[in-house]
Amino acid sequence: MSPIVDPDLETYARAATRPEPELLQQLSARTYAEMESPQMLTGRLEGRLLKLLVQIHRPRLVLEVGTFTGYSALSMAEGLPEDGRLLTCEIDPDAQRVAQETFDKSPHGHKIQILMGSALDTIRGLDEVIDLSFIDADKVGYRGYYEAILERTRPGGLILMDNMLMAGRVLDPQEPGPRAIHKLNQELALDDRVENVLLTVRDGVQLIRKRHG
Repeated sequence: MSPIVDPDLETYARAATRPEPELLQQLSARTYAEMESPQMLTGRLEGRLLKLLVQIHRPRLVLEVGTFTGYSALSMAEGLPEDGRLLTCEIDPDAQRVAQETFDKSPHGHKIQILMGSALDTIRGLDEVIDLSFIDADKVGYRGYYEAILERTRPGGLILMDNMLMAGRVLDPQEPGPRAIHKLNQELALDDRVENVLLTVRDGVQLIRKRHG
């Protein structure tokens, strides 16, 4: 993933952000050592942002689409109360194994449940109201995830989407992923059901709040 912020400023911002717990630092190192595409890891800046948003919003049920090795899920679980729950969707068994092994070592791991299989099927099968969600999976599928999640999100609930700047490729989208994200960014700015802001954190984060009524 090419940086969208000057690398020196990215390093500065990371150093000026409170460090993540040692277990997450170990998970980051393991991800880079063992996994293909380790750059998909959320990392300190976005991970600490996710934790803070969870602490501020105080959700009881969090839904994540795209577990990977579990860094973002565990970051959000840190901010959840003891009776809070996080459901996270994954299709890669290797990523699921690394994530579960890490969750098992964490005092917050009991809050997290990994759901294997199609995320869209999982979302459509939920019979609970979602308070906060984080989408970080296949980019062409974002639109479908968004609609399914928004329908099940309580008024005032939050939806976050990662990689919404696609390393700058949204400026001249030539491939299916960047084209899908560019179109979704345009649609979100006009969606009367929500309020949104596109943040230039890491690779771009859409912060969306479902309106009341």
